[in-house]
Amino acid sequence: MLVRYPRAEGIDDERGEYGLALLRLALAKSGGQYRVELSPLNMQQNRALVELRSGSGRIDIVGTMTSAERERLLLPIRIPMTRGLIGWRIGLLRADHKELLRDVRTVDDLKRFSTAQGHDWPDLQILRHSGLSVYPIAIYSGLFGMLKANRIDWAPRSANEIWAEAQRYPELAIDTHIVLHYPTADYFFVNRNNLALAEAVRTGLEAALADGSFERLFYLYYGRLLRQAGFEHRLVIELPNPLLTSQTPLARKELWFTLDELKRYP
Repeated sequence: MLVRYPRAEGIDDERGEYGLALLRLALAKSGGQYRVELSPLNMQQNRALVELRSGSGRIDIVGTMTSAERERLLLPIRIPMTRGLIGWRIGLLRADHKELLRDVRTVDDLKRFSTAQGHDWPDLQILRHSGLSVYPIAIYSGLFGMLKANRIDWAPRSANEIWAEAQRYPELAIDTHIVLHYPTADYFFVNRNNLALAEAVRTGLEAALADGSFERLFYLYYGRLLRQAGFEHRLVIELPNPLLTSQTPLARKELWFTLDELKRYP
């Protein structure tokens, strides 16, 4: 059976590679016969979700950050794709302002700095909920344009995304002082009527968790980046997430990345 997965928002956007690999792993372990193809066109996040909800057939499954609204409109497979790593946020800054966040100690200290997030990203609401100054942007690449043009001060990016982004934009730099953390998850979502695909993905992910291949894939993609992040030298600033539902599997500790587990992957 053919399963269509959306292309990333831009031709140089590498964020979807891990999700695609994880989907293929899950379907290979599901017991069914599946073949995954990318959609012919690059899609912004909201466009992919609209296509999925419509049942147009252009998209069968999307991997994206969750919110109560998304879980109401679509069918989530509640196993965090990046094990909650998407909620660990490191600052991307202009290289000439690399020390901007050096003296930050609390979320209140961050309120004097402006940032931006996609208008359809749950992060926008999460950061605003904590009182941060956050501009909405229409497209992913616009975030970096605003930074370079000095229209915002910084951009909190997930620990699994920021390194490739900094490499792509050499005039930007990665903060070394703080990391924001809020509990969140990125799930695979399917149309609410596609129960068979949801069950296949869930079964495959559970099998990958049980045999260790899920964690091995996670560290294959992100292990070097996590060690590079130097979390032990950063101040962790915790933020609440008002968008989480009561069905978020926070009690299943094996589903979530923790800083302590980095000791197993020196």
